Parts: sequence; structure tokens; C-alpha cells
Amino acid sequence: MENYNKFESARLIGARALQLSFGAPALVKVNKKTDTYIAVAKRELEKGVLPITVKRE
Repeated sequence: MENYNKFESARLIGARALQLSFGAPALVKVNKKTDTYIAVAKRELEKGVLPITVKRE
């Protein structure tokens, strides 16, 4: 995981959870009975497979 501050992490997780809720394929294993979109997005961020980047100026 890269060094994101808490605001960037929250934004990335929220954006990815929204994508997942609209049908985007998950990039980690999902337990459909217990996992929420936010939990899946957090795992993707932790594993470093999140397909979103942060552009800092």
C-alpha cells in the first residue's frame, strides 16, 4: 500500500465502493454473504490492486 493520508484513503475507498456497487468486477476474492462493497474496496487498497491513482501537485 502506498502512503496515502486518511482523506485520500477515504476518497479512494468510497470511489471504488461506488464502482463495485455499479457492477465493476472485484480484484480480490469476495464472500458474497458477508462482504460489503466498502470491505472489498478496503482489501483492494491494502493489497495494492486498486485501479485508481492519486495525482498530487
